[in-house]
Amino acid sequence: MPARAWRSGRLRRPVRLRVPRTRTGRRRAVQALMGLCVLALLPATWLFVSTDDKVGTVADAPRTRVAMVFGAGLWKGEPSPYLAHRLDAAAELYRTGRIEVVLVTGDNSREDYDEPDAMRAYLKKHGVPGRHIVSDYAGFDTWDSCVRAKKIFGVHRAVLISQGFHIRRAVALCAAAGVSSYGVGVDAVHDATWYYGGAREIFAAGKAALDATFHPDPHFLGERERGVDRALTAPR
Repeated sequence: MPARAWRSGRLRRPVRLRVPRTRTGRRRAVQALMGLCVLALLPATWLFVSTDDKVGTVADAPRTRVAMVFGAGLWKGEPSPYLAHRLDAAAELYRTGRIEVVLVTGDNSREDYDEPDAMRAYLKKHGVPGRHIVSDYAGFDTWDSCVRAKKIFGVHRAVLISQGFHIRRAVALCAAAGVSSYGVGVDAVHDATWYYGGAREIFAAGKAALDATFHPDPHFLGERERGVDRALTAPR
């Protein structure tokens, strides 16, 4: 029975990786592995080099009329702790007069999941008037948010707010989309989410490099939105 099963193809022999037997073969295998590691780390290196002088803390943020806060998930309809930290930084910049308008950009792809409205409500509770908050409901990823900030909302310069593990990618992608920016990396507890976010950025850097090179259209564009223009002229 086992012999017939092998012949019929119902059972497959396990695939085994063969270690090169010769010294030259092993050396070439190690060189190939090292080459793959270097290629994998090139996008992350690009992010660090290209944003070296464009990232700091809330205290370092220059006076800029518009701040962008990127979505970071909801817990039972409320901003997650990571997102709340980003919004706290935006509220502080507004209170100290270093920004005038907050553009909240996040996911509203489902009726029961609305990051921008939750972000708006949180900011209003923390002293930012609704007339100075603008919502982008189609910021499904960082590239989409950056492109839409420029093409839909007419933002050419902004302070970007996110966690430290993500902010460099945001600054680099906004630069590729035509938005000059300074990144504020807010503090975060080094918990499992933080370590996951840091590890994820290694892989996300590859997609970022492709987005910056090929400039794909975001999931949604649409008509020019004047919300930021109106918010900038609204009384403080």
